[in-house]
Amino acid sequence: MSINYLWVKVMRQPWGLLLMLLLAAGGARAQGAAALRGTVVDSLSGQPLPGVSMGLVGLPTGTATDALGQFQLKNLRPGPVVLRVAALGYRPVNQPLTLLAGETRGRTIVLAPSNLSLAEVTVSQPRDLNQNLAAITHIDQTLRPINSAQDLLRLVPGLFIAQHAGGGKAEQIFLRGFDADHGTDFAVSVDGLPVNMVSQAHGQGYADFHFVIPETVEQLKVYKGPYTARFGDLATAGAGEFLTKTSLDHNQVKVEAGQYNTYRALVMLDLLGTHHLFSKKPESAYVASEYYYSASPFVNNQRFKRFNGMGKYTGQLTDKTSLTLFGSYFTSNWNASGEIPSRAVAEGLITRFGSIDPSEGGQTNRANAYAILTTALPHDAVLRQQVYYTRYNFNLFSDFTFFKVNPVNGDEINQTDKGRNLYGYTGTYERDNRLGVRNLHTTFGLGTRLDDSNLELRHATKRVITDTIDIGRLHEQNLNAYLDETLELTDRLTVNAAVRTDLFVFDFRGQIADSTGAFGPLRGRVTAARVSPKLNFYYQASPNVQLFLRSGMGFHSNDARAVVRGTNPVQALPRATGAEVGSTFKPVPDLVVNAAFWYLRLQDELVYNGDEGTTSSVGPTQRFGFDLSARYQLTSRLFLDFDGNYSHARLLDAPEGENFVPLGPIFTSIAGITYKQPSGLSASLRYRYLGGRPANEDNSVRALPYFVVDAVLAYTRPRYQFGFTVQNLLNVDWNEAQYATETQLRGEPAPITERTFTPGTPFNIRANASIFF
Repeated sequence: MSINYLWVKVMRQPWGLLLMLLLAAGGARAQGAAALRGTVVDSLSGQPLPGVSMGLVGLPTGTATDALGQFQLKNLRPGPVVLRVAALGYRPVNQPLTLLAGETRGRTIVLAPSNLSLAEVTVSQPRDLNQNLAAITHIDQTLRPINSAQDLLRLVPGLFIAQHAGGGKAEQIFLRGFDADHGTDFAVSVDGLPVNMVSQAHGQGYADFHFVIPETVEQLKVYKGPYTARFGDLATAGAGEFLTKTSLDHNQVKVEAGQYNTYRALVMLDLLGTHHLFSKKPESAYVASEYYYSASPFVNNQRFKRFNGMGKYTGQLTDKTSLTLFGSYFTSNWNASGEIPSRAVAEGLITRFGSIDPSEGGQTNRANAYAILTTALPHDAVLRQQVYYTRYNFNLFSDFTFFKVNPVNGDEINQTDKGRNLYGYTGTYERDNRLGVRNLHTTFGLGTRLDDSNLELRHATKRVITDTIDIGRLHEQNLNAYLDETLELTDRLTVNAAVRTDLFVFDFRGQIADSTGAFGPLRGRVTAARVSPKLNFYYQASPNVQLFLRSGMGFHSNDARAVVRGTNPVQALPRATGAEVGSTFKPVPDLVVNAAFWYLRLQDELVYNGDEGTTSSVGPTQRFGFDLSARYQLTSRLFLDFDGNYSHARLLDAPEGENFVPLGPIFTSIAGITYKQPSGLSASLRYRYLGGRPANEDNSVRALPYFVVDAVLAYTRPRYQFGFTVQNLLNVDWNEAQYATETQLRGEPAPITERTFTPGTPFNIRANASIFF
């Protein structure tokens, strides 16, 4: 069949004439059209800036710089134009130009950092459309005090955390109606390095974020829901990407001290200055280290110690190639008071900060390394390749039921994740194309991740092992690929369509004890796969109003031991289906608002209980809710922020009244007022509110609400900074972590189900001082 014959057939269709006119218009426009291309760099470091918004004043369409800071604007009408360049945290630039017919103009644009002004914040996201709340999170990073890795997680609007076993254990995560345990339904990454541990000794998706030094984080990207093809496993409620700095503006030495014998020291040093290692093009290298110690307010001295160290190199090897190298090491150990029964406090057996089993606690360490090579290819394409490696150890002693199982020696358990090796590769190919006269951005991704570890669950008494529940070798691999297309249908309407495929191989070789304590083999290999389509629409109603409709499928994997034990292969990767509709808009120049109605259904909510070595299925679940975030600049020095989040979560196969999702948050809110003076004085007053919620399926036990107020005061000059942080300013009694647990105390005739809890921090003041040089 000839091309001419096909063309005649097409032209006979009702839409054939329209297609011919569009192609003709595109060709006519291309003839004699002008183009702009170039690079955007930071004025201080000289490093290229990715994700910078580029466009022409008066036109709704535009583009953004790629991973190498490069941009191109094609098919431009000859004549006078004004190039608009904007990036969060930088002073916007408008450059008048006169373009000639057929000309391709090259530009290098230098952006300088600027003070925050909400009037200059834009609501469009030309490069990364699915990134929720880009403007909101940038504002928060600028205004909110960040003193710990926990504070970084709290930057995700609507996300709450709880620490319930000493400072060294990963926090429990709550978001969009999920008690996501330690990360089962929220994926966390740092510079593309995954934080979550699959099939971990304590819990599926365990995300210990404490290896991150907060002062090294430059940017946070939030993706709520399963709508982004780049994220696969565990990204059902959402995902958070933390990006570390490519360079330091200055060296820094910082010390902190506070109540309960709390101390912290930080050093950050620029290694290169104006020197070069591999080329004469922009390069940077720095190191940072942190030491932290706290005795805590608990009767059982926590003696929490943590050390972090990291180094990072970023350099332009050539005009078309950049290289990033990263290495870090983290170690911590601590004692814990654990979760205590409410009756033990009410009866005066212990205080709120007392302990039933004082031998709880643990140790963990993690070493990370990665390399990223980014290369510009012909035809306006960019290839980004990353390899990473993590060495990880985890050893935890816990006691949740006390004397329910063993009335003589107690129910302490020991969980170890020993010698885990995590290997990974991620590659993406991005290219800007044209479909007729419309921009088409294509991303193809390919990756793999391999986890290899020894897992153990044992009984213990006062940290002395007494017997083994299960033990074995984990080998789990994920292979994935995705295709992501973003097309400008009109000057205002953009569609993003993608599909992702994941293949998992679960392999476990070990032994497990039955109900009588007798050992039997647990060995097997299971393969499972998931295809996850995504479809998202964005409409730029005006420069200050963007509407969006997102939809997609995702999943979270189950623990490998449960899969091998005989879980239905479909349940190995239970599907999540979600959608949301909303808008980011600026009703007035100094007010940024994001609002979204959302829905999410899980095919089968599976939870691995690492404390017992078992997996429980609650069947399908359904959640829907509403998110509202607002940031308002009252004056040049005064800022207000507010987050309110409502969610409704239910078990679909359970009868009415017994279908509550335990600990799923219903209403949460965070708000604050911040004062920033150009002379360096700043202050912030903030609250956190987590509403009451069911702690079990029939709502017979409820988690209590809390309202906590924090305050920060700081004075910053070019060469130094000092300040104070007050946690729990009103000194209220609040419960940070809460559960409905069946426990039995020594001497009690039978176990009792009631609320157990870990108390939140009382009034606590800390002082800090920094020197910059």
